[in-house]
Amino acid sequence: MFGTRVLSVRGRRTGQLRTTPVNPLTLNGQRYLVAPRPQTQWVRNLRVAGEAGLRVGSRLEHVRAVELADDEKPVVLREYLRRWKWEVGAFFAEVDASASQQRLRDVAANHPVFRVETLS
Repeated sequence: MFGTRVLSVRGRRTGQLRTTPVNPLTLNGQRYLVAPRPQTQWVRNLRVAGEAGLRVGSRLEHVRAVELADDEKPVVLREYLRRWKWEVGAFFAEVDASASQQRLRDVAANHPVFRVETLS
């Protein structure tokens, strides 16, 4: 699907590479990965590994991931919902892109967000 990437991250217990489709978001020159559901396996693995691969076609990019605090998430969640609500809306039943800043902050703990940076 247009804009989707495949995230590859080492399993926190097995060390084996695990893959899952993700919808990256670019906002103000920064890239983010948002988990529509809390505590998914890729989120748990990425928290431990801190690094991953993002693949589109045959191109693989190695990235570092830094998790955002809940107070930093509302602006990212709003833009993510503008861009991807049609695909992930079922997981965001409580809010949409027009939600207030406070409402987005209230649901932030249920939606992990990582800023990703390309590794040299």
